[in-house]
Amino acid sequence: MEDRSHKVLLALVMLFLFAVIVLQYVCPGTECQLLRLRALSPAAAAADPYRAEDETPARFTPARFVPRFNFSADDLLRRVDFNIKGDDLIVFLHIQKTGGTTFGRHLVRNIQLEQPCECRAGQKKCTCHRPGKRETWLFSRFSTGWSCGLHADWTELTNCVPSVVDSKKEVRLRPSR
Repeated sequence: MEDRSHKVLLALVMLFLFAVIVLQYVCPGTECQLLRLRALSPAAAAADPYRAEDETPARFTPARFVPRFNFSADDLLRRVDFNIKGDDLIVFLHIQKTGGTTFGRHLVRNIQLEQPCECRAGQKKCTCHRPGKRETWLFSRFSTGWSCGLHADWTELTNCVPSVVDSKKEVRLRPSR
């Protein structure tokens, strides 16, 4: 009888370990396990979804949260004319984790222009020349590559872009900046 109870106990322990392994495989993070435990608790229905992980109350609730921007309505509604045939240049500053890769691809692939960028299948970099000229109107990783380094910030771009753009033009054709 004792031998049979040991086998049942061993089978239950093995079943428990198997269940834990499967759970870790299906839901590897601790967040998933915590959500399951919270869902079983009676306080889960009344829990504050804006409560911080360390259980301190959130500073702002949706009713009191007021977004603040450093832009005036005039700044947001202003119109900027871009002359693709002239010397205007768009410099795309890619800020990581803000959708910049998608937006950068959109600039070279989807914008309807007099002469859109030419993108060849299998290549990440597209050619964005001005109509009738062999110079680019867009400075981004999808048009000029990593000319100023990987994830160049504002300071790096303001120091690098003029020299890169000017190096590709003859001295007499360089625009005044």
